Amino acid sequence: MENKVQQIIPRVFKLYQRYGIKSVTMDDVAQHLGISKKTLYEFFRDKEDLVKQVFLWDFNVKFDFFLQIEEKNLNAIEELFEVYQLIKEIFREYNPSVEYDIRKYYPSLFSQFKEIKRKRFYELSVKNLNKGIHEGLYRSNLNSSVLARLHVFRVENILESELFSVEELTSIPVFHEIFVYHLRGILSEEGKKILEINHEKFSR
Repeated sequence: MENKVQQIIPRVFKLYQRYGIKSVTMDDVAQHLGISKKTLYEFFRDKEDLVKQVFLWDFNVKFDFFLQIEEKNLNAIEELFEVYQLIKEIFREYNPSVEYDIRKYYPSLFSQFKEIKRKRFYELSVKNLNKGIHEGLYRSNLNSSVLARLHVFRVENILESELFSVEELTSIPVFHEIFVYHLRGILSEEGKKILEINHEKFSR
């Protein structure tokens, strides 16, 4: 049964990404999967349970990519660059109507997801900042906790502000400015040398 659920969830995620959550009924999901609605309810208690499992799955898939970056044994600057590239790809797949539907129709789930993402992203940010300090690439007097929270705040709110479109955020010029803007505030003199040496790489 668990294997069947894991086969269903990615397909439903694509359905939600394409049409939003509100407009996709359980009948639509069953028809899309080629199963009866009765069978669907054997796997998921109701639509809210389905939505929860689908987006927890999506979060865990994306978070695994962040963990894979940690395993590459990069220095803190290279690691941060890879993280930013991954965030750029996540932004590119962003569908505002999906977030709107969760926020409006499943506020409890929305709060849960937001808290989970905030906690995990904060932890990743602190680890990168502490790693950079240890490597001598970031300023030794950095307050990792404060900077990590500021970083999380910026990522959380950049799409909601509507100051940038998704296309702008995933474009090379804007991405580069965001990346360098953050780095310039945290780099040590040694870190600045690495940034200059790798300028072309970080501009791609």
